[in-house]
Amino acid sequence: MLSVENLSYSFPGVPVLNKVDFSVPAQRLVALFGPNGTGKTTLYRCILRILDPGPGSRIKVNGQDTATMSAQDLARRVAYIPQEHKTPFPFPVQEMVLMGRTPHLGGVFGPTKTDRDRATQALEQIGIAHLSQRSYATLSGGQRQLVLLARALAQDSELFLLDEPTASLDFGNQLLLWRTVRQLTREGRTALICTHDPNHVLWFCDEVLVLGRKGMIEAAGEPHHVITDQLIEHLYGPVCSVAVVRDRLVALPNNGEAGVE
Repeated sequence: MLSVENLSYSFPGVPVLNKVDFSVPAQRLVALFGPNGTGKTTLYRCILRILDPGPGSRIKVNGQDTATMSAQDLARRVAYIPQEHKTPFPFPVQEMVLMGRTPHLGGVFGPTKTDRDRATQALEQIGIAHLSQRSYATLSGGQRQLVLLARALAQDSELFLLDEPTASLDFGNQLLLWRTVRQLTREGRTALICTHDPNHVLWFCDEVLVLGRKGMIEAAGEPHHVITDQLIEHLYGPVCSVAVVRDRLVALPNNGEAGVE
């Protein structure tokens, strides 16, 4: 569904990404894991063509080079869910989700009945139809993230890019969003989701890509093979250990580092 080859990017005098290569199979939930400052958001912006990657870089979505796509074509294939989004206007939730239909609009007549029906279906699929007439600006952080996910669903894109979507959410809403994305991939979508939590990777993801401090993919594969004590210590120091608890791998804080008795 997504392939990235030889992707490099530098801000003036500051190299960020260095010959990044990876692929994301269709209908899989793949984590982009790594410390702050390694270029994860920059990578997303290159995939979305917000930033122009360096010479020799090649990014393909479903086999087509994104450099040959118009902005509208790319938006039909890739939906982006940011870490947080606030609007200065009190749009109703229904209208926020309807904005996901923008790449499919034609002419000057605005959304059709089909577009409005698709937005309603997305709200129902995510389970937030009861919020349709609420002002987006009055929602909690968790509710806003679910609205953005519904907007991406209404966009009818094949690939979702999520940039730390649970960073500001409480534990319950974190799990709700992860379970929702997991279900969407089971229904045929593909998702690349940026996270800092090794437990989310271990619990929900099919595969993981580890972006290291040198702006390169340092490891890739199934989470239970990639997320190890050695990897976490390499990335973050001796802060936690991976153990089996009730037949499930979890990352537990080390006593000395986390102050846990």
